[in-house]
Amino acid sequence: MKLTARRYCSSQLVTRFLYKLSIAEIAIAILAGSFHGTSAMAEEVSGQVLSPQRIQSTTSAIDGAAIIANAKTTKDWLSYGLDYSESRYSKLNQINTENVKSLGLQWTYNLESLRGVEATPLIVDGIMYVSASWSVVHALDVRTGKRIWTYDPEVPRQGGYKGCCDVVNRGVALYKGKVFVGSYDGRLVAIDAATGKKVWEKDTIIDHSHSYTVTGAPRVVKGKVIIGNGGAEYGVRGYITAFDAETGAQAWRWFVVPGDPSKPYEDESMEAAAKTWDPAGKYWINGGGGTPWDTMAYDPDLNLLYIGTGNGAPWTRNLRSPAGGDNLYLASVVALNPDTGKYVWHYQETPGDNWDYTSTQQMILADITLDGQARKVILHAPKNGFFFVIDRTNGKFISAKNFVDVNWATGYDASGRPIEVPEARGDKSFDSIPGPYGAHNWHPMSFNPQTGLVYIPAQNVPMNLTAQKNWTHNVSIPGNPMSGLGWNLGYDVNLTPPKSRPFGRLIAWDPVKQEQVWKQDYESPWNGGTLTTAGNLVFQGTADGRFVAYNAKTGEKLWESSTGTGVVAGPATYVVDGTQYVSVAVGWGGVYGESQRATDKEGPGRVFTFAIGGKAPLPEFAKYQIGGLLEGVKYDAANVGPGTQLYVSHCGFCHGVPGVDKGGNIRNLGYSDSATIANLKDIVFKGPFMPLGMPDFTGRLSEDDVVKIQAFIQGTADAIRSKK
Repeated sequence: MKLTARRYCSSQLVTRFLYKLSIAEIAIAILAGSFHGTSAMAEEVSGQVLSPQRIQSTTSAIDGAAIIANAKTTKDWLSYGLDYSESRYSKLNQINTENVKSLGLQWTYNLESLRGVEATPLIVDGIMYVSASWSVVHALDVRTGKRIWTYDPEVPRQGGYKGCCDVVNRGVALYKGKVFVGSYDGRLVAIDAATGKKVWEKDTIIDHSHSYTVTGAPRVVKGKVIIGNGGAEYGVRGYITAFDAETGAQAWRWFVVPGDPSKPYEDESMEAAAKTWDPAGKYWINGGGGTPWDTMAYDPDLNLLYIGTGNGAPWTRNLRSPAGGDNLYLASVVALNPDTGKYVWHYQETPGDNWDYTSTQQMILADITLDGQARKVILHAPKNGFFFVIDRTNGKFISAKNFVDVNWATGYDASGRPIEVPEARGDKSFDSIPGPYGAHNWHPMSFNPQTGLVYIPAQNVPMNLTAQKNWTHNVSIPGNPMSGLGWNLGYDVNLTPPKSRPFGRLIAWDPVKQEQVWKQDYESPWNGGTLTTAGNLVFQGTADGRFVAYNAKTGEKLWESSTGTGVVAGPATYVVDGTQYVSVAVGWGGVYGESQRATDKEGPGRVFTFAIGGKAPLPEFAKYQIGGLLEGVKYDAANVGPGTQLYVSHCGFCHGVPGVDKGGNIRNLGYSDSATIANLKDIVFKGPFMPLGMPDFTGRLSEDDVVKIQAFIQGTADAIRSKK
């Protein structure tokens, strides 16, 4: 691959990985580490209201029946998506369109986190449980905003590179006096809800020679804690596992894609799936992908657990399955029996996934009327840009309509298969719309049965894909995106600059008519999840550092508050002592937020909690310090080209394009001081930022390689300066 520095700069290559370069940030990390592996009770809690005995009594009563009962009132927020249906619709209306203008800040809480915060808090009787980056769990007293305890699972920081999309965690589960968290390095931990002490821990990873991670929130169904995993880009085989909530014993495991055909298949579903893969591609060596890293929902009446599955590994189907095929069960909605983990049915939203079009985005179970008939459906807006309505009793396709512009398919036929555009699978560069970031990523959507609308955080992040012809599994090749850290895409990225435009958008979507009712456009992609309420409101945080309330019917903006840094998580609302609160965890990051930003502020992750009449002052927001364009590092111009290739294969998705991107929660190296880049080898080889998650490149790069990367960084900065 030949890619000049200038051409690479224009490519808008965006995002993915680690570190911050300042003494202040190291100090904050050390401060956060003071809670490392501890669970001490905070000194300031609200008297005996939240004594350990009170917490134990309250949380011990939370089980499946309590989650079902709470769905009738939504007084508390007991599961990641509020209820088993994952609706994120609150029946509370104390805060409404008439008084939301009086909403004020009640308190903020410092999560002591430097990276992305994606969790939705759980709340029961004034006790909040919320996770931050590196899977650290915090228990708070909602009445005061003070800490009760913290639990740090001590994720090894040197393994941060094993995840594609920041060291995030989307939340915890609560069941019979225990809080459950999936740690970034793949453990499932049960924590005593009252004391923060570990009760039990299980390793969920089947093969640590592969880069598996866990970032999703567990769910507890019928006494089983259920957790998936991520890592398809690194060449893993996806699966989902259920553990006994009391003991941690494994109850069942279901694999998403088939394994080595020379060995017995785990069950009939895997045998059936193998018929849709070409063994000539030896897909089992690269895992196949399909990792179910996020969404789950449960229907107690049908006794069905629904999961969304991930992308193929590698992304390019021609490489993993040369003769084609649907490659089950990639990019699908799958129904399982929660008692046994047995496959019941599936619907594949993107057959033969070729573009990282995961179906792991949140799904919602709803009862709606179609053609005069009541239907039990799944509402789903996955990455591929189409909004799906699926019969959740049998998995039959009902309808699909694109909710953003798409160019890979013109629609879906009556049987539920996409009508693909031939160019989308061709050998030429393809400006994939939506790109691999998705038309809707993990940021939760919500459904309001009063308005009949779904509120979708929609977006476009431009990306051009060129299929590789000579890709090799797990081989670091200069120019192959992030292959130096184990990525296996099968694509070159942005060899041709993408022509589509980036956007962020909140869409109110009618799932019956399959049409947009209203929208709000934003400054940037990567805006937060949504919450809707019986007060005719929709709440959403934004990439440009605001928390906003809209009229759910009309889309009129009614209120907003600054949050300093960008918001990516979904909010929660609940009642304590007769007062309705709204809380949102704030902390810019995730795969887009690692190298991009839409605010000039930064700071530790925080929980913001609002109530009518709240008068707490906003916290002080630190100015994001971006230095001048790098200059003064000596280099040989002949090294710029080779340095470009090495940067793409080791650094690009983490630090962005030097001097072009602003930097997110990871610094853009084009704005580093000259001493940093001149001494780059002291940073990349067992450097000082490993405790913050930067990988050690010993054995991955040579000192000569680093000299070439220095040339690319400084040469790119010089090219930009000259152009300006």
